[in-house]
Order: sequence, then C-alpha cells, then structure tokens
Amino acid sequence: MNLPVLTISAKQGWMTQSNRFSSIIAGAEKKKYTLLKKGNLSYNHGNSKIAPFGTVFMLKTYSEALVPKVYHSFKAKKDINPYFLEVYFQTRKMDPQLRKYISSSARMDGLLNITYSWFEQVRLFLPNIEEQNKLEKLFDILNKHIELQQRKLKLIKLFEKEAIKQVYNHKLKFNFDKLEWQKVMLKELAHISTGKLDANAMIKNGKYDFYTSGIKKYKTDTFKFNGPAITIAGNGATVGFMHIADGKFNAYQRTYVLFKLKCNRTFLFYEIQEKLPAKIHSESRTGNIPYIVKEMLTDLEIEIPSIFVQNNIAHYETYLKNITILNERKVDTLLKLKQFLLQNMFI
Repeated sequence: MNLPVLTISAKQGWMTQSNRFSSIIAGAEKKKYTLLKKGNLSYNHGNSKIAPFGTVFMLKTYSEALVPKVYHSFKAKKDINPYFLEVYFQTRKMDPQLRKYISSSARMDGLLNITYSWFEQVRLFLPNIEEQNKLEKLFDILNKHIELQQRKLKLIKLFEKEAIKQVYNHKLKFNFDKLEWQKVMLKELAHISTGKLDANAMIKNGKYDFYTSGIKKYKTDTFKFNGPAITIAGNGATVGFMHIADGKFNAYQRTYVLFKLKCNRTFLFYEIQEKLPAKIHSESRTGNIPYIVKEMLTDLEIEIPSIFVQNNIAHYETYLKNITILNERKVDTLLKLKQFLLQNMFI
C-alpha cells in the first residue's frame, strides 16, 4: 500500500500523482488501482491533443507501482520487447485501428470508449527480437540526449532570466564610466502610439507610413508601420508580449508602438520587460482580464545609464538571448529527428 501511485501524461509519460495533481488523489482507497511491475505496460485510453487515441507507456523507473485500473494494463509475451511496443504506439500508426473501436465520443473524464477486449484486437507488425532490441537502444540513447538538452535549455533560460534581472537590480555592475543611472518616464524616451488611434496624425507627419489591408482606407484596426520600433500587446491572452520590430509590421488597435527612441532599443526592450509585468498585475485588472492603458506606458519609470553603458548591456543581453535561441534549435532538431525515425523505421 506504500507503493508509488502513478498516472500517465501523454507528453511526459509516467508521473506520480503528487507531481501531476499536487496530491495523491487515490487516498486510502486503492482497490481501484492495478499493481504494475517493471517492464509491464499500460494503455491510457484518454484523448488529448498529443495522443487523440490514447498512449502506451512501459514502467521503467520503479520495480512496482500502483496505476489506475481504468488503464488497460498488460505485459509483453516472450520474444517481444515491451519498450518496442511503447515506441510503436508513439508512431501513431495504431490510430486508424483504434478509431474503429470507439463506440461513442469521449466520456466526461476524457476516456475513450475502447474496451480491453477491443484493445487486444489491434494488429502490429513486429520484427525479430534482435531488431527490436537494437531499436530500443537507439531510441533510449536519443531520448536521453533529448532529455539532457531540455534540462540544459531550462538551466540556460533560468541563467538568462537571472542575469538580466541582476543587471536591472544593479547587482551586476557595469562600471564603464562614473555616470549614475537616471530615472525618467518612458514618454521621455519614446513616442508611444497604437495601431489605430494615432494613425491619422502619423500619416500627416509623412515619416511613418500606415496601410490597411482592407479596401477602404483607414477603416480597419490593422495598420502597417515602418520600423525600427518596439511593440507591446495591450490586451488579450498575450497582454504585455513585446517584440523588437524592423521594416514593415502590423500595428493592431490594441498594440502599442514605441518609435523615435532616444536610447538603445535592446536595452529599453529588456528594461520595460523587467518592470511592466508588475505594473500590469497591480493596476490593470477589470475582473480577471489584464490590459494596458497608454498612461501605464507613458508613466512607466525607467532607469538608464549613459549610452555607452546601454550599448554594452544590450550587447550582453543579445549574447545571452542568442545562446538560448541556439539551444532551443538543438532541442527542436532532436525532436524532429525522433519524429522522423518514428514515422520511417516502422511499417
């Protein structure tokens, strides 16, 4: 009764209930759980975006564990590598067969109506045990490499975030000159506009060219703006999302555009990114919906050093960001390689 209680995540595989749900939902009543031993498998017939027809995972980490009885649990017969079965199901080649057995839509708990007897009917194309074992070694090496790269990326992102935070808390000193950092309002460092409200004034100015994608001129909420600039999403799910823009880009009605900058753009980008979230959280909620009004930006207090120090800090931040991007691409490449192998190494 003291065995770990596990659940299956389509994305991460086996997880303890305490890690996934912040508590063990089984409680003292564990009659509805199956004893699974190392090397045994379970089919979670719950639908998700990643695995719409369920997924299979083999127990590797524990010698024994308790798993929900609603899972279809089983063990591989002689001359069948259980890990091969797990990988085979990841190819999604079983989906057409599983789809035929669904008698109705998913239940309220998300489980598909695929019975154990129907699950037993699915057909697989298996190579000999030697080839199955070789495939296990290949995917085991690849999965471990992906896991290490993902852990490395997570640490790099934490380091990047903390390093930038230290810069703007002045704990990491950039003593290139003796000038003190000055506190100014954001409106002193940039012109601030939205895609629609100030469009006419900027068109008359003649320097900033706005367009609409519609037939009627200036009647839509979307305009195109000539950079360089910084854009900030004003509301919705991406409120506060920032982007450094060059060339022509869309400026929506609720997108704030910062242009005619009087300081280093990259430096200003990270300074706003460091201070704006707290302001959004404390000042902008109507019910549970966060938003940005123009005054929140114009009156945002910014600390700036000399332009020489700004340029050096911006260079440092760009260097950190490029390292993160490089490692994100490595992880993405490995995941694509795994997907390619899954689709091409199995019949």
